[in-house]
Amino acid sequence: MASPLAGVVRLAAASRALLLALSLLSRLLFRPYDTSASLHPPCLLPSPSPNSTTTAANSIASLAVWDGVHFLRAAECGYEYEQSFAFLPLLPASLNLLARSVLAPLVPVLGYRAVLVVSGYVLNNVAFVAAAAYFYRLSVLILKSPSAAYRASVLFCFNPASVFYSSLYSESLYALFSLGGVFYVFTGANTIAMIMLALSGSARSNGALNAGYFCFQALLHAYDAAFQKKQPMLAVQVLVTGFLRSVFVFIPFFAFQAYGYLNICLHGNMEELRPWCKSKVPLLYGFIQSHYWGVGFLRYFQVKQLPNFLLASPVLSLAVYSIVHYTKMLRQLFESNSIHELIVATVEGRSIEAYKSSDVDTVLKSKVSTNVTNKAQGNAVAKRRKSVATETDSNDQIIEVNKDVCPIVVLPFILHLAFMTFTAFFVMHVQVSTRFLSASPPIYWAASHILVSPSSSKRWGNIICAYFIAYILLGSLLFSNFYPFT
Repeated sequence: MASPLAGVVRLAAASRALLLALSLLSRLLFRPYDTSASLHPPCLLPSPSPNSTTTAANSIASLAVWDGVHFLRAAECGYEYEQSFAFLPLLPASLNLLARSVLAPLVPVLGYRAVLVVSGYVLNNVAFVAAAAYFYRLSVLILKSPSAAYRASVLFCFNPASVFYSSLYSESLYALFSLGGVFYVFTGANTIAMIMLALSGSARSNGALNAGYFCFQALLHAYDAAFQKKQPMLAVQVLVTGFLRSVFVFIPFFAFQAYGYLNICLHGNMEELRPWCKSKVPLLYGFIQSHYWGVGFLRYFQVKQLPNFLLASPVLSLAVYSIVHYTKMLRQLFESNSIHELIVATVEGRSIEAYKSSDVDTVLKSKVSTNVTNKAQGNAVAKRRKSVATETDSNDQIIEVNKDVCPIVVLPFILHLAFMTFTAFFVMHVQVSTRFLSASPPIYWAASHILVSPSSSKRWGNIICAYFIAYILLGSLLFSNFYPFT
């Protein structure tokens, strides 16, 4: 029997094939609303790479829509205009790398621009499959339930923002490095985690928020060092190390802002210095979002934007539900256990029951629930583990239904989601919430809980499934043809 992880990978690949088929079918059946993307004005500086004007090349290049046009332009021509710096460099750089290496033989046939588009579709769909694998592994690690993790992974594979993960957008790369980086934070591979989370910050600006996971990890280990191990100097060392790791995550984003400052403020050709260049903290990204897209606190609260609030309401509702759901579980956890016990048990990688008791049965259940095996145990213990393992599925169901287990490591996920939900609703263009929140694991964890919980009406599970399916179909139809969609 194939492992659940292999099943998730196959499902993710199948979902990408379905999305691509739906998108291509919609392009064949309907005329794009906006065809201006096919104009392709030449780069301000001559491009050394040849472009083709054949019908096939133009058709492929026209698959870049909405923000994909800007990412394609940055990959082909570099950052020519001030507003182009809103599109972070990881995706354009990756497109260039792929087009100049693996797919370079296609350039003489299709032209460089078309090959960049092909590179984007190949890269993002492969990245999504890898992101789904990390999503499952992270979910098993946090939820301590392979069945719950698998259900959540299925929802992630068919999430409402799916069309963006299979197009020239940065969602797939962000999800890959964000989910992978957080997974490695909680498994202790901190060097890999730093690199992946830093890359997530060069894919999307909110990737810098992932530094918070290192802060959470540092606080837990510093508390354990100070109060459990009685080593205050070790606690200071842990805090300093956590701070440095967090700073490292921010470096790519701020390095890109510095690059923009050098190009526009110091080496630009403008007669008058741009307003943001004169600021005490010249943050280009914030200025672009405010000046060109009208992003700001409550600036989107207009009557004419009501349809966009309605479009975003399903994902915002799921986000709020997941925040409330896990906040209640955490409160129950804190009420029934001391903070000291929870932190020490988490640092030691044991359940709170295993920490409290030396009973072998409790320890074995903890090990089964976290999929930890120890081949050095004796035959008697192995037999006992086998009897416990036969009850794993029923134990998982009890955990999910009674909601009596919630690890403290869920806390940073909920804080992260709460901040992003607040930002999406009050600051951003609210319709972007569907894809902005689409890589947040608690949304899928909570939705998967609703699907199987006897305390939840079956109708809510059907509504969630209908919402996911409807947005996949609408996204494939509208987004692919340059109609407004999130």
